Amino acid sequence: MNYDLTQIPERTQKPREQGFTMVMDKGLSVREVEDFLEVGAAYTDIVKLGWATSFVTPNLRPKLEAYKAAGIPVYFGGTLFEAFIIRGQFDDYRRLLDQFGMEYAEVSDGSIELDHDQKCEFIRQLSGQVKVLSEVGSKDAEKIIPPYKWISQMQTELEAGAVKVIGEAREGGNVGLFRSTGEVRSGLVEEILTKIPSERILWEAPQKAQQVWFVKLLGANVNLGNIAPSEVVSLETIRLGLRGDTFSHFLDMDAVDPMFKPSEKPGAKPGTSMPRG
Repeated sequence: MNYDLTQIPERTQKPREQGFTMVMDKGLSVREVEDFLEVGAAYTDIVKLGWATSFVTPNLRPKLEAYKAAGIPVYFGGTLFEAFIIRGQFDDYRRLLDQFGMEYAEVSDGSIELDHDQKCEFIRQLSGQVKVLSEVGSKDAEKIIPPYKWISQMQTELEAGAVKVIGEAREGGNVGLFRSTGEVRSGLVEEILTKIPSERILWEAPQKAQQVWFVKLLGANVNLGNIAPSEVVSLETIRLGLRGDTFSHFLDMDAVDPMFKPSEKPGAKPGTSMPRG
């Protein structure tokens, strides 16, 4: 950091298993990647090449090399996996991962109807080749999956070999975990957390209000994904309580300058103790 401040929540250090920021690259040029990495590399843990953009992205290899030089793993979006599967090209997909030196793969069924046992078999097979991120939830806004089914699918996909499960939200943050307005389905999230450890879940949360909600619920080291490259630094300030939305969340009001203590200002909000995470 550029200077010292007290009462900043402790962030896990890279490479980390908790506190992930997953960035969605929807078609950046190599130069744009280099510019993004200049400011965002320190706060980015992994990059997803959104849906099947890698199929049409020029200079794909130089782009992957730029991310690799910065020590940031990249993976193809789950929709590309689905595009191969529906065409009966699973073996071609596996060769593609090797061809481009991928360390991760996403297994999803947000756009296709895939038997869950078969999905778990794909996870098992791929987990012997790469680290698998499996996505739970549908891209269809009309398809509401009950909480017990989210939990069951997450459990079985982790058992099949996924290193993390992803809560679906799409790039807009308006399906799956969220209502069409972008509002968090809080009951769903809280029920999932009764059975699935938070460090094993990567929550897609592209909207600022969604990121704030998860940071307030689970702390600075919540795993968040589908973050726009231009929002990575902003998200880090949200995690650290250095943006208005979370400004007082991590403060111990008993330890701040006396003029700001609640007891000194009638009607002021009571302070909160500072979570460590």
